[in-house]
Parts: sequence; structure tokens; C-alpha cells
Amino acid sequence: MINKRLLIKNLLAHNDENSFYDKKLQLNISEKEGKAKFLKHICALANSNPKNNSYIVIGVRDEDNEIIGIDFFDDSKIQNLINAYLSNPPKVMYENIPFPHLPDNLVVGLVTIRPNNGKICSLRKNIWKYYGGSIFLRDGSISMPKDFDIKIEDENSEVVAAIEKHAQNNIELTLNGVFDFINRHKKLNPTYQVFKEYFVVCWAGKKKYAKGEVYFSRVDIALINEQVKLFYSDLDEVSISSDANSFKILEYVHLGLPNSYKYYPLEEVTIHFKDNAMYEIQSELVFQPPQFDKNTLYHIYNSNNMLVERLKKLLPLTKNQRKDVKNLPSTYLLCYLNGFGEAMEKLEEAKPFLKKYSSEAYHYYKESTRILRKVKYS
Repeated sequence: MINKRLLIKNLLAHNDENSFYDKKLQLNISEKEGKAKFLKHICALANSNPKNNSYIVIGVRDEDNEIIGIDFFDDSKIQNLINAYLSNPPKVMYENIPFPHLPDNLVVGLVTIRPNNGKICSLRKNIWKYYGGSIFLRDGSISMPKDFDIKIEDENSEVVAAIEKHAQNNIELTLNGVFDFINRHKKLNPTYQVFKEYFVVCWAGKKKYAKGEVYFSRVDIALINEQVKLFYSDLDEVSISSDANSFKILEYVHLGLPNSYKYYPLEEVTIHFKDNAMYEIQSELVFQPPQFDKNTLYHIYNSNNMLVERLKKLLPLTKNQRKDVKNLPSTYLLCYLNGFGEAMEKLEEAKPFLKKYSSEAYHYYKESTRILRKVKYS
């Protein structure tokens, strides 16, 4: 089993960006340009590595390899995006890797692109300035368009195999990982569970009891063997259950109109542990958008638009308006889920002003766009 934190260190230490790995400071697949560039790199790395894994490391400064970190990104539907836009798509996995020097809310993103049996990967349809049918290959550290008569070479298998071999986990790394997790979460009831005498899952969170059930907020969950953060949230609540073979996380989101917020199930993630030292993760979106009176939502939608205009013009806000700024992302989201098609465009327009107004408002913006991303890809 590969320790993903050690793998990232080995990739960064091995060489500059090349034909089997790329590094980025951040990833933005919420906009067409960012989505198109991400797909281009996936396509190029898949074509350039027909017999070995290739990687994209996200949250690293290019000039000096300093690990800056990015927000936790839990898009389990990223393969849907790959399948929608690429012909002969590779298998792609996105994982969040914690590093000791980073705060709990920041990780390094690791994208693993698995071999595609030598089939040429290409864009299925137009996106941004790239045309459907385009083929990309790595030319050193750059993803470049190529002709249709390309010949795929296997140049990296031995190098990648050596890097992955030096990133294998061991008992010392596992124990250090458990102790580090427990020490960082002393005030949040840290615990661990061993599955199949091999896998170690640690989790921590603030307990809450409601109607005989136990829920957790401020949750952090990690698979220690691979140093992968499985879940992290400052806001949402989750329920956790397990048996001898699996670990299940049911995430809830807090949505509603002012003074009428409720928790709604969003996504259920189950990790199945197998006897052959393998595991698989299955996710199911269980979200049913709450429906509200259209007239009430129309009033809130217009109020949000006027509030954004005040933020743009740096006009002073009343006490109630300051409260409304915090609710603005989630109420825009509710409007969108209830048929207001332009609501999310309005929220995206408000992004820089929310970020400038306060870190709390921007945090709620990111939570709302995260929920939308899950719903759209499903």
C-alpha cells in the first residue's frame, strides 16, 4: 500500500514536471477555462503513460516546490466529468493528502491517472478553446496538441515503479500517523478503528445527540495507511457507522430560509475493506432539494441581488444585512434548486465581493458551490 504523503514528496524530489507528473498551485473546475485545462492535462498524461500511473500534485508553488496547500476537495463525481468530455477516458482518482505543517482545513490534492491499455485518449466534444477530437501528449512538462497518427511510447514505467516502491507504507508510518491524528484532535473525541487487521481509519468530531442518534460536526476522517483525508468539514454534520468490513459516512447539509433551517442528507460514502489488502469507495448522492414557496424565494432572490450591489459599491450594511450576507450563498443555492436558473451565476458574480467582505462569508460561498458541484455531476 502506498503512503500518498510520501509519494508526493518523492514526486517533488524526483525532478521538475515531466511526462508522468504535473504540479499546480490550485485547481478550478468550476469555470470552463479551468475545466478545459484540467481535461487537457488528464488527456496528455494518459496518452504519455500507457503502462504506468501518472500524477498531478495540486497545492504546490511551481518556483520552489513549496507546499502551500489548498482547500479540501471532496468531489467524488470527478470521474463523471472525465467520462463526459474524454473518449477512451482513463480511470482518475482525486485524493486529499494532509501534511503536518498545514492547518487542518488545507491539504495537498493528488490526482492519479491510471493506465488506459494503450488506447488513445481524446476530447469527446468542444470545451473552451479546445475542439472535440483533439489529442494531447506531454512534451516535457507541457501538455501539447498532437496529430491523429501519434505513436504512444512507454518511457516511464521503470521510473514510476521505483518512485511508488519508495513510497510504500510501513508499520512505523502508520503508528506515527495515528499518534499525530490523535494529538491534533485532542478536543474532538479522536478515535480509530482497524479493519481486516490492516486498515486503520481515524476520525474526530464534536459529538451531538438528537433523538437517540449520534452526529458529529467539525469532522475530520482519515485513512492512515495511505495518509488520505477522507472527509473534512467545519460546517456540516455527519453520522458515522461501521461493521467488520466497512465504514460509512452520511453527510448532512444545513439549508433553509431564515429562521427555518433544517439538516438534509446529502451524500453517503461507504468504504468497503477486502481480505486481499484492497478497498473500494462507493458514494451515493441521496440529496432531495427542499422546495419552498416561489413568491418567498423571488423576494429573497431580489434582496440578494440588491445586497450584492451594496457590496460592490462598498456601501454600509445594517445589522440585518450583515446577517443576510452570511446566508446569501445558501439562499442563492436554494433559489437555484427551486428553478431560478440564474441564481448560481449571480452567486459566482458575488464571489470576489464575499471574499473581500469576510472570510466567513467566503467560507459559506465555498460550501454552497461544493453542494452544487455534487448535485450537477450526479
